[in-house]
Amino acid sequence: MDYFIGIDVSTTATKALLIDSAGAVVAVAASEYPFETPHPLWSEQHPDLWWVGAQQSIGAVLKQAGINAIQVAGIGLTGQMHGLVLLDAAGVVLRPAILWNDQRTQAQCDEIHRRVGRSRFIQITGNVALTGFTAPKILWVKENEPEVYAQAAHVLLPKDFVRYKLTGEFAMDKADGAGTVLMDLRHRDWSDEVLAALEIPRSWMPPLFEGPQITGRLTPVAAQATGLRAGIPVVAGGGDQAAQAVGVGAIREGIVALTLGTSGVVFATTGGAFIEPEGRLHAFCHAVPDQWHLMGVMLSAAGSLRWYRDTFAPGRSYDDLLAPAAQVDPGCDGLFFLPYLTGERTPHPDPLARGAFVGLTVRHNMAHVTRSVLEGVAFGLKDSFELMKAAGLAHIHQVRVSGGGARSALWRQILADIFDSELVTVNSTEGAAFGAALLAGVGVGAWPSVTAACDATLQVTGSTQPTEAGVARYRQVYPLYRDLYPALKPSFAKM
Repeated sequence: MDYFIGIDVSTTATKALLIDSAGAVVAVAASEYPFETPHPLWSEQHPDLWWVGAQQSIGAVLKQAGINAIQVAGIGLTGQMHGLVLLDAAGVVLRPAILWNDQRTQAQCDEIHRRVGRSRFIQITGNVALTGFTAPKILWVKENEPEVYAQAAHVLLPKDFVRYKLTGEFAMDKADGAGTVLMDLRHRDWSDEVLAALEIPRSWMPPLFEGPQITGRLTPVAAQATGLRAGIPVVAGGGDQAAQAVGVGAIREGIVALTLGTSGVVFATTGGAFIEPEGRLHAFCHAVPDQWHLMGVMLSAAGSLRWYRDTFAPGRSYDDLLAPAAQVDPGCDGLFFLPYLTGERTPHPDPLARGAFVGLTVRHNMAHVTRSVLEGVAFGLKDSFELMKAAGLAHIHQVRVSGGGARSALWRQILADIFDSELVTVNSTEGAAFGAALLAGVGVGAWPSVTAACDATLQVTGSTQPTEAGVARYRQVYPLYRDLYPALKPSFAKM
């Protein structure tokens, strides 16, 4: 039997996941590491941590599975998006990587919009320039570390540095590449116009590949370091959100992936490059060949519930906390929660936005407040759905939910009612790493397409249907929620 490895280079650990040719997860291992914040707003990590983590995790899954390394037929890569890895002409790392959650580059974002034109930039790349993206990080290095910039010859993203160590090849997948905001989204290639405006040499940017395409093969040196055999194909893979979508089967229009973790992500596959005119949604290429996606990102989703529990009910289990909230009617008797505890990204790209409870009266008890947190997060996620529909997305008929918050039956019902859509869970719980492993299998011919791979390995394990009463009530109260941010925004800024 053949096996496939998915490698996920995240901010806190590099995970390796081993699946067999039927898609069953055989072994999982992760190697953790820190990231550094040497100055306010900075977030950095040395790329060598990812490579050491990959070696350790690959060795661990081979040992767990007890298989012969010669049976591994392919490797797929995924990981944290947007991080800037700069290498010189000899492939030597020039400085620690600047990560996705680094916030130092607002001035460079403004400069990008000035040079290209904000509307023109959105039309080319599908996005506004945000501090998390790669392009403004390159400009920051040029302006603040000219001695480093003068030596630069290659730009990579985190998982692509691991690819370089595995294969000796410079390459990037198109889903992750779109997150640099240096690509022409519609043409799925680097934008000469944007690169020229920002004075970034095109020679620095690696060749782009579709998710299942083979980008190189394991070198003898990497084989010795990992315990694998030389010559194993390494496919392009995808950024973590695109690979996560593959891992839950969100690969067709009408099926949306909803990740209810600390942050919340709404991911919708599209057959074309749909672009929200104001850039309030992210528009990227998918890891599925010739597909795109729209994505909304909420900064405090399940993180809002954790904050609430830790602050107001420390020591209580989530089950114990949520049980009384199930007895409260939808709408919480006019109580609303704004989930902007760490600012917001979609639909309000506002770092000054703040959380709030609005509408409290003496009628409300703790069960009402608890339920209002669940509803406020769900309303915030619905904002992304509404933007997607306005951008041209066809009818959404199924939402595939994953993440820690998805374990709550009450929260799943609230989401199904607010979205007026079926909410399902699937048998895969390993997300992006599983998606990367599937892409590896497609790349070497185990499955004829990504669609075939997902159909063969993923099954729906649970379904939550919207209720007529819940849908009707939330249609009444959602517009009230939408009115709150515009009303409070001036106060947020003054605070």
